Amino acid sequence: MANEFYALMGRMRYITRWGLMRNTFSENIQEHSHQVAVLAHALALIRRDILKLEGPDPDRCAVAALYHDASEILTGDLPTPIKYYNPAIKDAYKQVERIAGERLLDLLPAALRDSYAQLLLEEDEAVRPIVKAADKLSAYIKCIEEQKAGNTEFDSAARQSMEAMKAMALPELDWFCEHCLVPFSLNLDQL
Repeated sequence: MANEFYALMGRMRYITRWGLMRNTFSENIQEHSHQVAVLAHALALIRRDILKLEGPDPDRCAVAALYHDASEILTGDLPTPIKYYNPAIKDAYKQVERIAGERLLDLLPAALRDSYAQLLLEEDEAVRPIVKAADKLSAYIKCIEEQKAGNTEFDSAARQSMEAMKAMALPELDWFCEHCLVPFSLNLDQL
């Protein structure tokens, strides 16, 4: 039997994000997942090495972030205003994501399923907040980059993303925002 899992992972590059917004540059879920992995790794390292707080393994956070949107290979990217419109839709979409994750697990050899289950089904309670924070941070960075290109379409999304990050009350996220966020608004010559 052929194992289609890895071929499907390669198709992440065909799923575009921010479908309801006018973008100056498109972003797909493969690019997004890479950025979220880099950010999740950084947040976990900041938590452990700078803030000296207990937390999940940074490498585990990075790997979980690589797969955090894998279910969208089967579901597509549902825009946030729809996904979170009300609790019933949010809960229904969570069920759809879970079913898609389970379907992806079924495409793996049986010996690998347990290793991927926590990644695809987001079951690691210690890792989930870091990946969620990195996901919001990635969205905010996208907004900054769009605003830098003169696209005011992302002004509201930037405000909402920042409010969501503040509400998370994660010291590692606060530290990143204070020390690492401004350079994203700079151009290459300024960097």
